[in-house]
Amino acid sequence: MTSHQNTQSMKPATAAKKLGVYLEATPAEFREGVVTRAELNALQAEPPAWLRDLRRDGPHPRPVVAAKLGVSIAGLHRGGVSEPLTTEQIETLKQDRPEWLEREQAVQADVRKETARVKKLHAERADRAERADQD
Repeated sequence: MTSHQNTQSMKPATAAKKLGVYLEATPAEFREGVVTRAELNALQAEPPAWLRDLRRDGPHPRPVVAAKLGVSIAGLHRGGVSEPLTTEQIETLKQDRPEWLEREQAVQADVRKETARVKKLHAERADRAERADQD
């Protein structure tokens, strides 16, 4: 009996998300086909010029824009950013520092602090519980 490897494939939108690129900016042959797991791995290991260019210059999808600006996706929406942005546009926003961006960065910093505080609290409780179990 021979074993057959099932070829996993995904929609171009899923592959673009995994690659961190905006689907509409990818080449037509990427958007119109399916991407196998092996093809995705190859694109990640040795990105072709179009993928390197997209990652460097954009346009970038919302999760990438949000990460580059240090805000949440909801923060982008509250700031009126609904379209993909290029790296140049992101850098301009960073330099101009509009009020909404500063506000959303502060919100995101508070969220990170609170997440760290809760994580530390849970770790301390787990540590106390472990010590109590040992006694």
